[in-house]
Amino acid sequence: MEDHTYQFTAIRGTQAGREYYVVMCPLKLIPKIFLFNEAEVPAELRAQRILNRSRVPEITQYLVDNYEDYVFSSITASIDGEVYFEPVKDHNAGKLTVPMASRFLINDGQHRRAAIEEALKQNPDIGDESISVVFFIDAGLKRSQQMFADLNKHAVRPTKSIGILYDVRDPFSRLAVQLTDEVPIFKGLTDMEKSSISNRSIKVFTLSAVYQATQALLRKTKKDNVTKEDAALAQEFWTRLGAIIPEWRLAIKREASSAELREQYIHVHGVALHALGIAGGALIAEYPDEWKSCLSVLGEVDWRRVNTELWEGRAMHHGKISKAGQSLDLTVNAIKQILDLPLSAKEVKLEQLMENKQK
Repeated sequence: MEDHTYQFTAIRGTQAGREYYVVMCPLKLIPKIFLFNEAEVPAELRAQRILNRSRVPEITQYLVDNYEDYVFSSITASIDGEVYFEPVKDHNAGKLTVPMASRFLINDGQHRRAAIEEALKQNPDIGDESISVVFFIDAGLKRSQQMFADLNKHAVRPTKSIGILYDVRDPFSRLAVQLTDEVPIFKGLTDMEKSSISNRSIKVFTLSAVYQATQALLRKTKKDNVTKEDAALAQEFWTRLGAIIPEWRLAIKREASSAELREQYIHVHGVALHALGIAGGALIAEYPDEWKSCLSVLGEVDWRRVNTELWEGRAMHHGKISKAGQSLDLTVNAIKQILDLPLSAKEVKLEQLMENKQK
């Protein structure tokens, strides 16, 4: 940088007849050139949504905790100023010169920018690392607003299941994947990509459902460590339950259609698996040495959806499976009562509310 300009090594490209430039920008420079000054400007006069501050700490922590193994995608921005590109020997690689007085507007990546600023305060050493920035020449507010809309229009978040499958940093993700290879009711019967089971699928559960139910079973949060003892307990619990519930045994032996089971039974749906995990965690805490024998009663339960006296208003509403929070809580209550486990004051109150509604 010299004479009040920024100078970047850049590659020039063309999209829709407009030139753009890709540069490698030091992280320490990101907070200096991209400033937030639009928070109080009406939405129709902005080219970007207002920064959601609640998202920043999580991204910051990701960068700080994984500074030797993090990945950030490119920031996309517009430059409102007179830029000059000097190619090297008529190639599209060269030097991009931008006046410091130019206005830089982020079209995509404002939360990454804010997280970088916060991370630099905690670990200034990352300032010399770089992030790729795609610069477009500003063509006015309307164009910038359209760029924001276009960049976000086709963005699709990955499913929870595939996010779990690929997240090797999360110990519960690793455990959930491990269980799908070791527990008979999960092995070959778990959809590793989707977060819901289609009618034609041969799968019974989703990886995200196994993850959530196992986390509930072990009574731990995502931030907690998973020990070998935890993994062994989870494997033993789900394996034993698979041997106890008759329809699960049929699924393991491939003697029952997954679609038919989902159509007829509660226990092959995510809300029931989650509830079994929660109730199982309570059972193990209450009877650490006897929980295995206590589980046997679950093999005698009428898990059919036609058993509306038990499941309607809990795992089902008007005959349809419900994933609502209260549905989960009431399903947990039913299973805990079957296991002869005490209900908390909150759970008792929820039962009373349900009884009042049914009167």
